[in-house]
Amino acid sequence: MFHFDETLFAFVGLLIFIALIVYLKVPGMMAKSLDDRADQIRNELAEAKRLREEAQHLLAEYQRKRKEAEAEAAQIVAAAEREAEMLREEAKRKTEEFVANRTAVSEQKIKQAEADAMKAVRVAAVDLAISAAENVLAGKVNGKLQSDLFQNAIGEVKARMN
Repeated sequence: MFHFDETLFAFVGLLIFIALIVYLKVPGMMAKSLDDRADQIRNELAEAKRLREEAQHLLAEYQRKRKEAEAEAAQIVAAAEREAEMLREEAKRKTEEFVANRTAVSEQKIKQAEADAMKAVRVAAVDLAISAAENVLAGKVNGKLQSDLFQNAIGEVKARMN
């Protein structure tokens, strides 16, 4: 006969549980939940792919801008070096011109000082000669002749000086 034991009750409970799961459409809900989760993962993957492509695009753009900035910096440095070289050359040229001008002015001053010294020596020699001649003539010549000779000598000295 038919015996009611625990195995039968467990089997009947299992059948009721399975029937209840099927009645409540749990497998469909699970499938729908899994499908929704798969769609969500697909959307997240698509978004991640889009973000990755955008990041690569931005990276490429920043690398291009960095190269442009490096090239511009190199041009600025080269221009600064050229300008510094031009300034150095100009400073050298101006220094050489300054030295040449100062040398020329100094040489001119030296020549002028020599000319002034020669003139002063000549004037002193003439004065000394006049004085000596005056002393010599004063002892040998009378008053009228002395005055005439003195005037002639002074006129001659003035003519030579000019």
